[in-house]
Amino acid sequence: MRYLVVFFCLSLSFSVFSQTGEIERLQKRRESLQADIENTNKLFLDVKKQTTTIIQRINLINKQIETRKEIINVQQEEIKALDRETARLEKQIVELNKELEIRKEKYANAIKSVMNKRQSENKIFFILSGKSFGEALRRMQYLKQYSKVQKSQANEIKEKNAELAQKKEEVQKAKEERRKTLMAIRDEQSKLIAEERNRTTEMSKAQGKQKELQKELQEKQRQANRLNSEIERLIAEEVARQERERRLAEERRRKEQEKEKAKAKTKDDKTAPVTKPIEEEPLIADAETFNLSKNFIANKGRLPMPVTGPATIVSSFGVHKHSEWNVSTNSSGIDIQAQRNSDIRSIFDGEVSRIIAFPGYNNCVILRHGDYYTFYANIINVYVKKGQRVKTGDALGKIYTDSDTGIASMHFQLWNKTTKLDPAPWLKR
Repeated sequence: MRYLVVFFCLSLSFSVFSQTGEIERLQKRRESLQADIENTNKLFLDVKKQTTTIIQRINLINKQIETRKEIINVQQEEIKALDRETARLEKQIVELNKELEIRKEKYANAIKSVMNKRQSENKIFFILSGKSFGEALRRMQYLKQYSKVQKSQANEIKEKNAELAQKKEEVQKAKEERRKTLMAIRDEQSKLIAEERNRTTEMSKAQGKQKELQKELQEKQRQANRLNSEIERLIAEEVARQERERRLAEERRRKEQEKEKAKAKTKDDKTAPVTKPIEEEPLIADAETFNLSKNFIANKGRLPMPVTGPATIVSSFGVHKHSEWNVSTNSSGIDIQAQRNSDIRSIFDGEVSRIIAFPGYNNCVILRHGDYYTFYANIINVYVKKGQRVKTGDALGKIYTDSDTGIASMHFQLWNKTTKLDPAPWLKR
């Protein structure tokens, strides 16, 4: 029976931890999303209202709408979690009430029993009426022990009353939190409607500038295609260079082993000691590449944004169909809008592999992280040089801000050798 009680208590504790942990996780997620909305609002205010910025404004509004919908989903999950928490607490209150009634009944019966047996006797008389000194001593010990039991029962009743009051207070808090969350959902829904109206307004403006915007998107795609070809060429060269260095190192090691074997053969076979074959040790460069790649993979989803300060992803990886302008674009990375004068930074330890200037993207930096490469574009005032080792968070240069539009943005790509990867899942959001 005792083991069943322990098991029940442990199960209850785990349930409490799970419920409160879920609510805290959802609240943190909601706070993070609300911070994203604030960042996007700040960036939206930085964008000047010009024809050339309509696409950027629409992208930011779309980002706001997407994040707002996610906030509402999280809040609805919070409501469900709070309902489960309230039900759990109310069930505990019922159990505590039952337990409290049982303890009160036992305590009342114990008091009644003593009163019935000793109505005409006081404690002193009860002790002295013993037939011997030993019996009197035992009666005194009995009374002390019984008094302790009564006090213990009374204390337990007080504790249960306090626990019951606490649970009732927790229920009220959960219900109040639910009420506030419902109000917050209504507020978010109102903001969502306003943002969707704003998007409709911007889209109407865009329809009037369809040819200009179509031309702009097509030109950006041509620039992106040229850039991607250059990145592919540079990374392919880097991968080939590493492979050459590895083969040369292996060749040098093989020749050293052959020399050692040749020396051993010149000695008298009868007198020459038996030599052990030279154990092949992994190349230092290979080991460094392996460890760096392994650490990079281990940090997937925890890598920092490649720019300091508030920032938001305004264009994602892959193919994008712009049906309103009859244009499709394909991005090999992500576009990030940030605040002016922000620094573009390394997302992980690595080495500066290349620094290039490219039309439409200003200065670009390629970092090598073992078998992984990160590409940072739209940099001014480059702070690093080729071959330099960098750490996570080290500044590579200043982000470029378009003086005409007021937009500070960068382009970011991630490669595993010659394979393009979607950077978004690797970054901490």
